[in-house]
Amino acid sequence: MRKYIMFICLLLGMSGTYAQEKLFVEAESFDDIGGWVIDQQSFDVLFSSYLMAHGMGKPVADASTTVRFPKTGTYHVWVRTKDWAPFPKGPGEFRLLLNGIPLKPTFGANGSDEWDWHYGGEVEIRKEETTLTAQDLTGFNGRFDALYFTTDKNDTPPNDHEALLAFRKQLLNLTEGPKDAGEFDLVVVGGGIAGTCAAISASRMGLKVALIQNRPVLGGNNSSEIRVHLMGRVDQNHYPKLGRIVRELDNGDPGNGNPDADRYGDERKLAIVRGEPNISLHLNTHVYDVEMEGNKIRAVIGRDIATNQEFRFEGTYFSDCTGDGTLGYLAGAEYRWGRESREETGESLAPEKADDFTLGTSNLWASLAKDKPSDFPETPWAIQFSDEYHIDDHKADWQWETGFGNFNTVYEAEKIRDHNLRAIYGNWSYLKNHKKEKYANHELAWVAYIGGKRESRRLMGDHVLTQMDIQEGVMYPDGCVTATWTIDLHFPDEKNSNYFRGEEFFAATKHIRVQPYTIPYRSLYSRNIDNLFMAGRNISTTHVAFGSTRVMRTCGMMGEAVGYAAFVSKKQACSPREVYTDHLEEFMGIIESPLNIYEFPAIPKN
Repeated sequence: MRKYIMFICLLLGMSGTYAQEKLFVEAESFDDIGGWVIDQQSFDVLFSSYLMAHGMGKPVADASTTVRFPKTGTYHVWVRTKDWAPFPKGPGEFRLLLNGIPLKPTFGANGSDEWDWHYGGEVEIRKEETTLTAQDLTGFNGRFDALYFTTDKNDTPPNDHEALLAFRKQLLNLTEGPKDAGEFDLVVVGGGIAGTCAAISASRMGLKVALIQNRPVLGGNNSSEIRVHLMGRVDQNHYPKLGRIVRELDNGDPGNGNPDADRYGDERKLAIVRGEPNISLHLNTHVYDVEMEGNKIRAVIGRDIATNQEFRFEGTYFSDCTGDGTLGYLAGAEYRWGRESREETGESLAPEKADDFTLGTSNLWASLAKDKPSDFPETPWAIQFSDEYHIDDHKADWQWETGFGNFNTVYEAEKIRDHNLRAIYGNWSYLKNHKKEKYANHELAWVAYIGGKRESRRLMGDHVLTQMDIQEGVMYPDGCVTATWTIDLHFPDEKNSNYFRGEEFFAATKHIRVQPYTIPYRSLYSRNIDNLFMAGRNISTTHVAFGSTRVMRTCGMMGEAVGYAAFVSKKQACSPREVYTDHLEEFMGIIESPLNIYEFPAIPKN
């Protein structure tokens, strides 16, 4: 019964006082989500997760939950949903049932792509304990955020995201504050390869670590949810022992978008982290708030993406491994977005004028050949393809990418993902219905509904890595992480732009090859937040340099270095900056020959 909340209040009516009854139900907290999936990618916009029917064109199994109304009687129903592809009417239609009886209207295909409350009519509640069922009708990504039942027809819940956040907290009894999750030496936010490596390296140095990840699996872009292979090399290091944790997590090279989920090693990553006694792992927890003391982070607040329970993590040091720079942004860290101008950076690969252009987000997909033919519907709401232009392939690779400055990769993440889905489904519909000789027996085996991001915020450190640093191989005294990937800056494929200018979903690149070079430690901590490290694609670089540092084996080595730096910080009771200014020899000694709690004396407890 944890999945719902009842809130009863007294209202003053025109002719006297009467009791108004309310019931608020979060979609993501249904007892049984069936074939629906929980999507939290837009939490920083909506302040909530939601349920989505991701069936790749086949209706998914029902989601259901049991709730208890405060009393029987007549209620008015509101459903918060949207039509994600209103061109002119999208495919995400679904219905809601109470004790097996459907509401008269259906939802999710109303022609508006804005989240809003939609009236479901009056219902007569004859039993206080009632079963709610969400029934998908299409398999094409219908979605809903919450349900609201009220005995007052005029009681419409707020739709503004921040006002609705306060409303949710009140109805979910979250106004007394989050639960205490503990105090930690290092709090790592983000469980991709960078964050996982940071947590492991710090824990093996004896630090008490919290690893917070907003999905049910670790690995980020290298997880089975996104399925991007690891790139960058760990065998050309100036410091060869750095990268050994990356090697532990590495599950080989399954390629991009492999239909076999097991090839990405989710269970292996989880087992390694759960085997670390100093790591407290918190999956399905999205950090969306911070507590500050001057220029230091005191604690972060995370919410469980399914139960909505909030938790408070207090720490001495923090590491932003979110990719989006979410923690740094919340804390007020200096950051950059988009491309610097050539005049500002002196980089030959920078544009003449600064702009908001960023590399895009990919949603990969794959099909498999079956023994018999199958159908796929026409998709008038999707992007339309023709004999003149279509993508003739049975699976996706990295080029299926949307963003390029046309969409904001943080605040329009849902729109980017949905645009990718419209491209995938539209192209697949064309292949199935117009190239039957080749694709009649193929079926979609997997389509990613979690976007694989490349670029968003870059948090600024004491050193901003540049194209010149990379191409000239500058060896700074704090050069610690060896990087090997090309300067790989994506841009819209020319042919794709000719047909879909401003709405591109297919990328091209030009690889600028480099010799192995080192990333300075000063690019791995914030210049203005005194206890914040960062590792991953959000480190302190220019846009051009980011094109080389962003790949995951390199990001993983950054995480290892951050864990070792956190150890030195804790041992010396100093800031991340003072590791460089006062204790660089000790830090670089660990980088050269990493130790762990089995080889090194534990830090004395205060």
